[in-house]
Amino acid sequence: MERYFLPPLYGVEFCLGFPGNLLVVLGYIFCLPVWQSCHIYLFNLAVSDLVFLCTLPHLSYLYTNNQSLNSPFLCIPNRYILHVNLYSSILFMVWLSMDRYLLVRHPTRNHWLLNRRAALVVTGLSWLLVNVEVAPMIALMVQDLQKDNWTQCKDFSSLKGDVNSFVYSLGLTLTGYFLPLLALCGFTYQIAHLLHVQERVLQGQATSFKRPIRVVALAAAIFLVLYTPYHVMRNIKIASTKVWTGVDPCTLGYIKGLYIITRPLAFLHSVINPVFYFLIGDKFTTLLFTKLRKLAGKADVQRE
Repeated sequence: MERYFLPPLYGVEFCLGFPGNLLVVLGYIFCLPVWQSCHIYLFNLAVSDLVFLCTLPHLSYLYTNNQSLNSPFLCIPNRYILHVNLYSSILFMVWLSMDRYLLVRHPTRNHWLLNRRAALVVTGLSWLLVNVEVAPMIALMVQDLQKDNWTQCKDFSSLKGDVNSFVYSLGLTLTGYFLPLLALCGFTYQIAHLLHVQERVLQGQATSFKRPIRVVALAAAIFLVLYTPYHVMRNIKIASTKVWTGVDPCTLGYIKGLYIITRPLAFLHSVINPVFYFLIGDKFTTLLFTKLRKLAGKADVQRE
């Protein structure tokens, strides 16, 4: 499964997700003259997904060649970047949902968290937090590579070293996934509650913020569906390799197979996320398509 299932799926995800995220990144840079707080979060989300997708070709090569390294210096940065951007993606979606909640609560954007400076500070602290969370993985990867004479680049669930991988995986699941997911669900509930109150007060006329509740609810549902199986099976996979569990080899094979299936499922978020840029970016979609039409018009004129 690692050799014939993962590489094709990683290749498809890269081919589908890379152009979409690259288009969004370039669109924000060249088409959006005035940035608001939500644009900063969306841009960092797009950059995170774009960098994440760039790790997939190397992973495809590794699994095609039974995880044998062609260069030992590529393994650690590739795996590290993959996990940093895996967890930064859901974190930026949390800040995006927070921004939508504050916008519903303060339509005139008079809350201090709705200004660009606050969004830049939150973004910088988010990158710092995620790097701190993933940093212990470097020690695990170095120790595991040394045991195999720097010839095998293994997945996180297969790493062995002085760091307790099971405890670390549980902690990473809690801080990197479970708590942000709770925050996503909390903001979704708060937005729904505020909209319900507005509808009762204005007798059904408060329809301008209907989109935020659908968008953040969709974001929470996507991360719940895509990330949960991966984190559950990763922790089960790590626990099953411990001596104290006493799992028989046949069951270990089933666990590993299920874990392999959940990995491309979790990575699918980078392919889906560009949808949110067009749903949430109020003026971004119009500006982007206007720019593309102008470029297409210039190309037609030059061709004529």
